[in-house]
Amino acid sequence: MPAPDDLADWLRLEQTPGVGAETARKLLSVFGLPHNIFNSSLAALQDITGSRIAHILLAPPSDTILAQIARTQEWAAHSENHVYTLGDPDYPKALLEIHDPPILLYAKGRVDLLSQPSFAIVGSRNASAQGNSNAEQFAAALSNSGLTIISGLALGIDTAAHQGALQALSQNPQAGSTLAVIGTGADIVYPARNRKLAHQIAEHGCILSEYPLGMPAIASNFPRRNRIISGLARGVLVVEAALQSGSLITARMAAEQGRDMFAIPGSIHSPLAKGCHLLIKQGAKLVESAQDILEELEYANAPVPQRSICEPPDDDAPYAHVLQHMGYDAVDADTLAQRCQLDMAELHAHLLALELDGHAEMLPGGWYRRIA
Repeated sequence: MPAPDDLADWLRLEQTPGVGAETARKLLSVFGLPHNIFNSSLAALQDITGSRIAHILLAPPSDTILAQIARTQEWAAHSENHVYTLGDPDYPKALLEIHDPPILLYAKGRVDLLSQPSFAIVGSRNASAQGNSNAEQFAAALSNSGLTIISGLALGIDTAAHQGALQALSQNPQAGSTLAVIGTGADIVYPARNRKLAHQIAEHGCILSEYPLGMPAIASNFPRRNRIISGLARGVLVVEAALQSGSLITARMAAEQGRDMFAIPGSIHSPLAKGCHLLIKQGAKLVESAQDILEELEYANAPVPQRSICEPPDDDAPYAHVLQHMGYDAVDADTLAQRCQLDMAELHAHLLALELDGHAEMLPGGWYRRIA
């Protein structure tokens, strides 16, 4: 944590109107520290920023900026909260490898995870039950192997990945836990439905943001934060993604940053598999198990993750006949009724039992699919 006066200068630079991250990095590359920027000459600043921004930098900070500095210093005074500057020796080294590292990082929780081997799992916010199950099981297995699981705290695949890592940690103190990179200020939980999960991550893992305290959920912030998710990770797994999914942005950034890309294939009929299939065509590694990822990463001394043992469907169960005709591709109820030679009332009774027992899921539009 920088000294209070130094942190105040960094926060003032971050909050200066018209000075974005790229301009701030240019200034830092020339002057070294924010203190030197604010004590520089107008002529020296104008060479980099132009006259308007140079005058703003040399003007006394506004009351709004001073209030934000005070608010952040008060927040950082709590033991679980941390602010890292680009000049901090504890700044995550993995992020120094990307071309646009954040000027400031706000962290809440276990900051030791920022220097641990990490792996990112991302995917659709509107994931299927199978996709959520895959994300949770992959996250648990990789976390048990010592990798910190990184995701974005969004609904769907992100949530399942965080939950899988936390579940592994609850059973294995040596597990890698989880790190959530968020698109709001570190003092804000978004989406609100993940408030309980966010508190669990803050206690047992880490929440990380490049945005100042109080920053609300702005749509443009989320694609930008994806470069931090991929930048911190040794590789990125996309579990489910449509062709226009933000997860493909994370995968593209991972490729640009030299990280490994992985994707889980799905049905050729599923829109949520289209993005994964595109990534595989573009060079992402097709994976069927966590062991595939560990072998590709050549992760030293990683224990072989054990497959989850799920209760198999009973062949004598009344719904066994329906399950045999369902398959892993989505099928509508009318087609399934014809295959099984059942009337709709009897079929729906079996489908409900299959859902309750976790062997099938209902998809939008009244379609059904078997769950592995």
